Order: sequence, then C-alpha cells, then structure tokens
Amino acid sequence: MSAISKPTLYGYWRSSCTWRLRIALNLKKIPYDYKVISVIDGEQFKPEFLAINPRGLVPVLDFGNGTVIADSLAIIEYLEEKYPDTGVPLLPKSPEARAVVRSLTYLVTSGIQPLQNNRVMKYVSGGDPDKMTDHCKHFITIGFDAFEKELSKSAGKYAVGDELSLVDLVIPSQVNNAHRFNVDMSKYPTINRINATLAEIPEFIAADAWHQPDTPENLRRP
Repeated sequence: MSAISKPTLYGYWRSSCTWRLRIALNLKKIPYDYKVISVIDGEQFKPEFLAINPRGLVPVLDFGNGTVIADSLAIIEYLEEKYPDTGVPLLPKSPEARAVVRSLTYLVTSGIQPLQNNRVMKYVSGGDPDKMTDHCKHFITIGFDAFEKELSKSAGKYAVGDELSLVDLVIPSQVNNAHRFNVDMSKYPTINRINATLAEIPEFIAADAWHQPDTPENLRRP
C-alpha cells in the first residue's frame, strides 16, 4: 500500500461535490486539511484559487507533492485506485457491478446535480428566487423519477446491494437539495430509505453540510 500524504481539500460546506468527496475521504480513512473556498462570496474566482483550478470550481484535492486533482469523481476514483486496500472499497470487484454503480452515480452527478450549480441557477433565473426554485425542482424531479426506478432494482441495504459504493456518496447532498427546492420526496421511498440509512453512519455524519468548519452557526447540528 502506498503511504498516504495528508492532502488539502479546497471546498465549501454546502457544495454537493465537496460533500461527496468528504464522505469518500472519511470512508477511505484519509485525514486531510480543509481550506474553505466561500462559493457564496465568489472566492472560487479569485486569482489565487484560479491558479490552483482554472475551472473556478470546488472541490480540489492537493497532495502537496505536485499531485493536484479537480472534479470530485476524478478525485474519488484516484483515491480508490491509489489506495485500494485502505478503508472502505467504493467500487465493486466485477466489471458488471462497477458499471451499475457508475451508471447510477452518473445519473446524479451528470444528469441532476450540475443543473443546480450556482452558475446555472443564476443564469437561468436571472436572480429570481422563484424561477431558481422552479428550475431546480423540475430537473431534480425528472432525475429522481428515474433514479428511484433504477434503485428499486439494484438496492439492498444500500444503493447497490448490501455494501457501500460510490453511488451512496452522491445521495445525501442530492436529497438535501431536493428538500431545499421543495421536491415532493414522498414519491421516492427507496431513495428516502437509503438516505436514512446513510445518515446513521459516522463517516457520513462527519462529512455532511451541518458539521463543517464553515457551516453557518445557525445551521450547525450537534
């Protein structure tokens, strides 16, 4: 097993992409330093951060040895490949099972979550909060309709069978966004059940939006 250097995670408390990466780091037992990039204040567009990630997006993981990776899924798969025997494996062994996990993961990370990116929301809504909510609710509902049907076939205790996998990491933040934008979650019993199960796991609790250094005081949870 390769020795693990302590990386620095550049992220934001409510960022869905940072959230899923925090879960992965916790499950893989990889300690990290946390550098807050306040998305709400536009810090992702400051020259010093753009020098690290020209995309102007979080998260970024910097290992301090020249290895700097952007994009949460690229980072998570790097961690899985670099440290396969550390912590919880996030991809199953068979190519077929991996394809199922990746397909479900991408349904959320490509088909739902990017449509709620701050840039997209501001552009399509023109800053109108009602338009923003309608936009996000519409696309989360479309995505969750499909996600629920597919999970009903693949799920056991978790999203794919009875072992944690990559797809479980993307569920909590997306469910949080669904509640945020008034999606009717009563239609999604499988998603709700899995999310409730994940909410009891210490590594998921420690990674959630309500337990971060930059979580607003009024939103913190015990």
